[in-house]
Amino acid sequence: MNLHLLKVLILNEVRLRMRRLSTVVTLVAIAAIGWAMIPDPATSTNALISVDEMRVLYTSSAMALGSACFGGTLFSLAGFYLVRGRMSEDIRSGTGSVICATPVGNTAFLVGRWMGGVAYLGALVVAFMGTMMVCHAVRGEGPIEPLIYLQTYLIVLLPMVLFTVSCAILFDSYTLLMGKAGDALYFFMMLAQLMIMAIVEKHAREGFHPLLLVDFSGMASTFFNLATHFSTTNLSVGASPFDAKLAPITLPATIWSAQIVLARLASCAIALLPLLPAALLFHRFSPDRVKVSRASVRRSPLAILNGWCQPLARLAQPLFRGAAVLPGLPGRIAVELALTLAANPSAIAVLIIVCGASLVVPSAKLGALVISGVMFWGALVCAISTRDYDSDMEALSGAVPGGAGRRYLGQLGATVALGLMIMGPIALRWSFGEPLRAAAVVTGVFALGALASMFGRLSRTSRTFLALFMFACYVALNGKQAPMLDMVGFSGATNVQALLTQLAVGAAALLVGYAYNRHQAR
Repeated sequence: MNLHLLKVLILNEVRLRMRRLSTVVTLVAIAAIGWAMIPDPATSTNALISVDEMRVLYTSSAMALGSACFGGTLFSLAGFYLVRGRMSEDIRSGTGSVICATPVGNTAFLVGRWMGGVAYLGALVVAFMGTMMVCHAVRGEGPIEPLIYLQTYLIVLLPMVLFTVSCAILFDSYTLLMGKAGDALYFFMMLAQLMIMAIVEKHAREGFHPLLLVDFSGMASTFFNLATHFSTTNLSVGASPFDAKLAPITLPATIWSAQIVLARLASCAIALLPLLPAALLFHRFSPDRVKVSRASVRRSPLAILNGWCQPLARLAQPLFRGAAVLPGLPGRIAVELALTLAANPSAIAVLIIVCGASLVVPSAKLGALVISGVMFWGALVCAISTRDYDSDMEALSGAVPGGAGRRYLGQLGATVALGLMIMGPIALRWSFGEPLRAAAVVTGVFALGALASMFGRLSRTSRTFLALFMFACYVALNGKQAPMLDMVGFSGATNVQALLTQLAVGAAALLVGYAYNRHQAR
């Protein structure tokens, strides 16, 4: 293998990815989430790590372990959606045809892409580690020890980085997994990682579990290592309550056993396995395998569902006629909403199903219905604000009356309107007995819609919001007692402070997105 060629491929990958605005946006968002998930010991009643209800002091080992643990989940989702998609860009830009004609072998090309992706995602992890050190300087209870951070991040996160990039290369190499089918499959693979955590937690007292070898996120390995060190399974990593009457304890600087280190090295080796089918299935941009056709597009689960629901698309026609009559911004919102429903008739089917179910489902089940609806809505609307860029129509759409600013507001309005159409009947039913939950639906849809539009316009890819949204849903489903995580009232834990926070977040996202559009239009 030509080492000079490999070096060029790696540097090219890193440069192309680093210059994307989505890289900065995602890193800032992940850093913000990381800070939010580390409670301030001076004011909070929760701790980053608790063992037998005793708080673990915020030393370098504790801060590194806690941040790396939830950082693994964050980067396994966001990293995948950031790394994948390069081959689709090559196809759209025509570069794929050039690559196809070069003498570069499939193995050299894929290894170069993989190593470039590893370097890129590794750089993001290092940047995240730097932000956690800054957080340590503000909230920590001991000296900052960079070597402890580096050691912990390597042990916990290296298998995740390798596996995430390997999956991204495999999914980009195999035609059937290049679209949303691959996105959905990877998300379920991450859910399987959470199941490993549950299994290891249940059998921690029985010793080493073989599933730790495929614990790429590092969560289960971290739990098992802590449980072995403290001889208890009554521990928690994350914002967890503790007994203030008990004296805090200190986590040793070196807590990793040789068994866990060897297991993590084995996980690194297993994480490379997706590269084998990638080399065998690589399409090499062959026109007969990756051409844009109706058949290839409809391999996406959402596209298949839209195909089944195609007769429902005619129900969006009245919206087009109404948009032609309505003046100004309302007309813009109506036409964006009509276009979304016509292009995605599955949304009409979901709208009908949710509205019907909201009338007959028992009150205790409405929370599950609303979170199901909001997850479908979030996956659908994340592409509304990137629609112009994806179709290379930004310049044309910005030249219409009102310019890019009004165009952005129209897309945001359509995003929020669709969310209220789907979840509105549930909010109406809650308004009679649980007004806070009803208000949470409205404020949550507004905040999420504003964030979807802002992230889409800033990063010019729907995957930035999609990855963060999926992670937020996971955290919310596992933290049902926290009011701030009850983003649409699905758990009933929301309060006035949470509602005001959602409004503030939504307003800030709206202003940032609008200002960015106005600036870009100049």
